[in-house]
Amino acid sequence: MADAKMDFTRISRLEPESVGEPGKRTFRIIAESDSSLAEVWLEKEQLFQLALAVHQLLATVREGEDAAASSAAPKDREADPLSRIDFKAGRLALRHEDSHGMYIIEAHDMEGPEVLDEDSPPDIALWAGREMVEKFADEALRICASGRPLCPLCGAAMDPEEQGGHKCPRVNGNHAISSSGDL
Repeated sequence: MADAKMDFTRISRLEPESVGEPGKRTFRIIAESDSSLAEVWLEKEQLFQLALAVHQLLATVREGEDAAASSAAPKDREADPLSRIDFKAGRLALRHEDSHGMYIIEAHDMEGPEVLDEDSPPDIALWAGREMVEKFADEALRICASGRPLCPLCGAAMDPEEQGGHKCPRVNGNHAISSSGDL
């Protein structure tokens, strides 16, 4: 994988966030590194899949292997001070850097010309230690689960403001289902 256009190697804050009311939320990853800030906007499903991938990767890398490495990202790759990045992710990648014992979240700008090119460098690489990336993934799963209630029959998100309740396709829309699951 090619080096990122910009690296945040000294992250002091890595958090997932949702903005807005359930059903109308947008999602982002906020990363702060020294005096720099990155906001990577993404879809709920991207955030959910990233959180799952983090947990899967954490399960494959034993905790001692992280400590055995230097546990520090290369400082010479850090973004220039006062950098501010803000874009919508078109593609995300996750990897573990064995030599440094760090986890790296890579994001490609959706508006970038090479977003679909597998060999193109990511627009940003966020370097984080095991504890930080695990906390990030746990919070991302919590945020994704805190949306609208799901229909117990079809699994679709139910709009609590929908007049007459959710018209579930599993009952041919003939019966409205409330958020408590009552017909």
